[in-house]
Amino acid sequence: MPSSPLSRRHFLRQAACAAVGTSGIASTIWNLRALGAAATAADTGGIQAGDFKALVCVFLYGGNDSANLLVPRDPANYNAYATQRGVLALPQSAILPINDLVNDGRDFALHPSVPELRDIYNQGKLAFVANVGSLMAPVTRDTYLNGSVQLPPQLFSHEDQQTQWQTSWPGNPSRTGWGGRMADLLRTLNGSSAISMSISVAGSNVFEVGNVVSQYQVSTNGSIGLSGFNGTSDPRYVAYNNIATLPYTNLFERAFGAVTRRAIDNNVLITNALAVAPPLTTVYPANSYLGDQLNMVARLISVRAALGMRRQIYFVSVGGFDTHDHELTDQPALLGDVSTALSAFYRSTVELGMQNSVTTFTASDFGRTFTTNGAGSDHGWGGHHLVMGGDVKGGNVYGRYPILSVDGPDDTGYGRWIPSTSVDEYSATLAKWFGVNPSLAPGGEMLTVFPNLGRFATPDLGFMN
Repeated sequence: MPSSPLSRRHFLRQAACAAVGTSGIASTIWNLRALGAAATAADTGGIQAGDFKALVCVFLYGGNDSANLLVPRDPANYNAYATQRGVLALPQSAILPINDLVNDGRDFALHPSVPELRDIYNQGKLAFVANVGSLMAPVTRDTYLNGSVQLPPQLFSHEDQQTQWQTSWPGNPSRTGWGGRMADLLRTLNGSSAISMSISVAGSNVFEVGNVVSQYQVSTNGSIGLSGFNGTSDPRYVAYNNIATLPYTNLFERAFGAVTRRAIDNNVLITNALAVAPPLTTVYPANSYLGDQLNMVARLISVRAALGMRRQIYFVSVGGFDTHDHELTDQPALLGDVSTALSAFYRSTVELGMQNSVTTFTASDFGRTFTTNGAGSDHGWGGHHLVMGGDVKGGNVYGRYPILSVDGPDDTGYGRWIPSTSVDEYSATLAKWFGVNPSLAPGGEMLTVFPNLGRFATPDLGFMN
């Protein structure tokens, strides 16, 4: 056939969207089944043999007070920080100075509970992105106050802001997350692998919901299978398998049987792969749910070849960051857990020789108010986030750190920072590294994943190699 500017991947994506948007449920199932078969045979977009990348989202539920994670340490900015934060201000003698590889006049330090993150930052393998938040379009204090720009709905609401971070589509009640849309586009890179590109160790999430690709959930102990089976030769296993594979005439019965059979097969595949994998020597922190989740992610990455994976998207999470009260006693333990767990995970990727192929990033509902309520901080908007991995241009703070002045140019009032970097820009930088075509042409891959990205000035923040 003559060459065409319409790539196979682009065609499949358009066809999938059309199937989901215009067909009835029965027709959609048949269309997606056909598209799945076609996707398996599609080209891999020029990806070289042996290429592997994993993107790991660490969601901090509750809204992390990142104003005490990344703290200014030069005298003028620290004095502004201490004055405005009041009882929440960390002593200047306690914060951990960090080295900036790019000297642009800003000097920062980290919370005293995260020495492990400080060390990875100083090694150039971790970066911070300042003042990120959900936006429909760029916002200033004036446009916020006079209502001349559209704002994300239900600002400062936990559930709404969590969804907007995970969908990167704040103006629409999106059914899909940006991780899921990315998996829909790139799933052909995994060829005929039976395991989903999107794997969660933290239960259901919006981030990994796609139109075609469904998230696969595992526990910190491994794949979740049906109990009562003792291997594939167990009579109960054989009976259940026979029931699932009966030649049902009803479409939905066949679909249910296929889904059940696939779940059983996937459980066997993952369980067997993990059982024969050499154990990791990296020691994870004890009694850490986040550490246990990341340990499982590392183990699954170690068996990527057995699972036939060249791209993986992971979701892990930890809660407790809604620090209206007791922040000075609660946040040190929360951040300490994040620091030790992420440090262990990075060491695991080094142990596997995969540090350049795995990028970990944080997300959270929102930042918190710069001012204190007397015992903690309240719901805010913009906040600072970290990106970690061997392909990260670390040792630097990206984006624009806010001016630390309540009712100043970066504040809506009450110490709520107006984001200077959108979730779209932050996430699109990660998506480009993961393999999404960076072109902002209408109908292209990047705008399919991030429909609002064209409204912002910096679709690539430059923190990834």
